[in-house]
Amino acid sequence: MTVKPVTSVILSASELAAELAGARPPVLLDVRWQLGGPDQRPAYEAGHLPGAVYIDLDQELAGPAGSGGRHPLPDPEAFGAVMRRAGVGAGTPVIVYDGGQGWAAARAWWLLRWTGHAEVRVLDGGLAAWTAAGGVVTVEVPAPAEGDFKPNPGGAGLLDADGAAALARAGVLLDARAGERYRGEVEPIDRVGGHIPGAVSAPTTENVGPDGLFLAPDALRTRFASLGAEPGSGVPVGVYCGSGVSGAHEVLALEVAGVAAALYAGSWSQWSADPARPVATGPDPQ
Repeated sequence: MTVKPVTSVILSASELAAELAGARPPVLLDVRWQLGGPDQRPAYEAGHLPGAVYIDLDQELAGPAGSGGRHPLPDPEAFGAVMRRAGVGAGTPVIVYDGGQGWAAARAWWLLRWTGHAEVRVLDGGLAAWTAAGGVVTVEVPAPAEGDFKPNPGGAGLLDADGAAALARAGVLLDARAGERYRGEVEPIDRVGGHIPGAVSAPTTENVGPDGLFLAPDALRTRFASLGAEPGSGVPVGVYCGSGVSGAHEVLALEVAGVAAALYAGSWSQWSADPARPVATGPDPQ
């Protein structure tokens, strides 16, 4: 594996404030979302970063649930239309944020990277970090000019079920879900609990500190190296989660650490729906 340079795929609230006041302000996307919860558009309308456009994860960052999982990838052309409506252009810098957890923002970040838009970053800590730093919010809903973004899929690593199974044997496949779901002790959403045989438990919640911000790059590198995903090792790395949302957050954390990783977008919701696919339980990869 090539050692990737640590790049600014995330930025702080103060850095964002400076960019918004600069000569080339970014497009802002508000991707607040709650798994199994209510629509977050009312929360957006009650207060958001000035100029931010609301993006609905379930409707605009995923296709219809089905054989591809609970949050399969959206049709690239449909996704492109959503981004153009939000004002995204081919050369437009984009900053994505959510309520603070970072999962939904990372999903939008990954999709933009996958469809060929390289200049996209995530606000570390999301809206919570912005307001804690004294950032202002507004109820004014913007009407941005139409962008010219054209999706070109293939800009980020993508795994299907067979690819994930192969990577679990020949590389490092990280399971970003909570440890109890990995072990098969509980499964609140999908057909069966457990994990893909050979996958390593790596809850994405452990990539952030108590303040909700990402750990420092050195700390992330140490963590991932202990799991077998070490920069420069030559070992390919992949990530999955429940439905391809929190897994994108782990891919983002790996990027901060300088490790390139592919995402199994269908994730456990697709894998576990097929009774023919093997399921491992317990704390060991197997």
